[in-house]
Amino acid sequence: MREIVEALEQKRALARLGGGEARIEAQHKRGKLTARERIEVLFDPDSFEEWDMFVEHRCIDFGMEKTQIPGDGVVTGYGTVNGRPVFVFSQDFTVFGGSLSEAHAEKICKIMDAAMKIGAPVVGLNDSGGARIQEGVASLGGYGDVFVRNVDASGVIPQISVIMGPCAGGAVYSPALTDFIFMVKDESYMFVTGPEVVKTVTHEEIDQEGLGGASIHTTTSGVADLAFDNDVEALLYVRRLLNFLPSSNRDLPPIRPSYDGIDRVEMSLDTLVPENPNVPYDMKELIHKVVDEGMFFETKPDYAGNIVTGFGRMNGQTVGIVANQPLVLAGCLDINASVKAARFVRFCDCFNIPIVTFVDVPGFLPGVNQEHSGIIRHGAKLLFAYTEASVPKITVITRKAYGGAYDVMGSKHMRADVNFAWPTAEVAVMGSKGAVEIIFRNEIGDPAKISEREASYKAKFANPFAAGRRGFIDDVIHPHSTRRRICKALTMLRNKQIELPKRKHPNEPL
Repeated sequence: MREIVEALEQKRALARLGGGEARIEAQHKRGKLTARERIEVLFDPDSFEEWDMFVEHRCIDFGMEKTQIPGDGVVTGYGTVNGRPVFVFSQDFTVFGGSLSEAHAEKICKIMDAAMKIGAPVVGLNDSGGARIQEGVASLGGYGDVFVRNVDASGVIPQISVIMGPCAGGAVYSPALTDFIFMVKDESYMFVTGPEVVKTVTHEEIDQEGLGGASIHTTTSGVADLAFDNDVEALLYVRRLLNFLPSSNRDLPPIRPSYDGIDRVEMSLDTLVPENPNVPYDMKELIHKVVDEGMFFETKPDYAGNIVTGFGRMNGQTVGIVANQPLVLAGCLDINASVKAARFVRFCDCFNIPIVTFVDVPGFLPGVNQEHSGIIRHGAKLLFAYTEASVPKITVITRKAYGGAYDVMGSKHMRADVNFAWPTAEVAVMGSKGAVEIIFRNEIGDPAKISEREASYKAKFANPFAAGRRGFIDDVIHPHSTRRRICKALTMLRNKQIELPKRKHPNEPL
């Protein structure tokens, strides 16, 4: 028996060694953790249980049968994050460059299937050279099997991808199908075709970082949510994000005790909105001042800055927050902002997370490029997401709510449950100057008359009471009481139920 136990321990030690000391040292020299070190950072101490440690590839071509490394380039299993079960796969770049083989894919599929059975999030730590070329179509089939599970799990369990090294070709589509993507600066990249292929086909010269690095995907493409300086920081943020999320769509988000009372008053909010309607202010100040303990987890902070999305807590309950940002493009909705917010709203609706919307929107961004690039279709995505969302929806209009953008941003007409407005709110088709120039175009040559008409229009619509008279606004509230009113509304809406039309699935404007 002793010999059997010793043999087992030797096999375990060999598997833990991955590609060997030299490759582990090379990984460390690049400032990267190994696959198992990353898992140690992610999970609660001593909670990780590994599966399929002894799995090996089955390829016998190109001399591959001579190199068999236990685990085959990916560490899989489950553990706990703050006491709740989470499944993980962590690709090991020290073994065949983390390339995906048939066996490698089967390991990933196994933990995804298990996560679906019990209702637990899946975190994928990606560090791979892509498909294992020696296995040909078997490797591509493995990717296909993973993609199917990503799709089946979508909206059922949270899926988080962390790109911690190369991720190219077909490998990028599994992360793209997940809910959130984190990247590590200077170490990770994502692209469908690499710089050499780009140069050959389009004659454009660019390096890996410029083509698909963390800065590109968090600021330009919007593919990734956040970028971090190193592996440890990225993994700690995954832990923080998981704290806001339910384990599956069968659960409600976790409630965390808070010392921050729901009756806390923020008098500074009474002066947040400038008297001049054309002067911007920082909407994030409002968010930080109304959420529990000022803690706000922002998603995609460097992409489409004219709209803010992220998670906070109100009275201990997770909420998803969507807010126009007057500091960027005056808070206008453009293509990128619409798509960013729509995806976030849909995620919240999938996982029973109430949506709180702060509105200061002068309309959709005008321009030939926006129209030709499909602002109509992309803007409709946000409208669709808000209308379809059946979770509690609370909207606060702080200043401008003009035109179709008023409708789109969680209005009563989009089935919002509770709609508040600050006294500074203006709900109208457009600003007073533009409206008067259209309505009284025959009087444009008379500045005095136009000025009088503008003052009259402003008196009628530069306040929330016209909408209030029609029931489109439930109450006009003091800004300093915003936190209390939202918290009370969330409590009231806790048991909300709504029936949507039965259908296979909607045909949203993709």
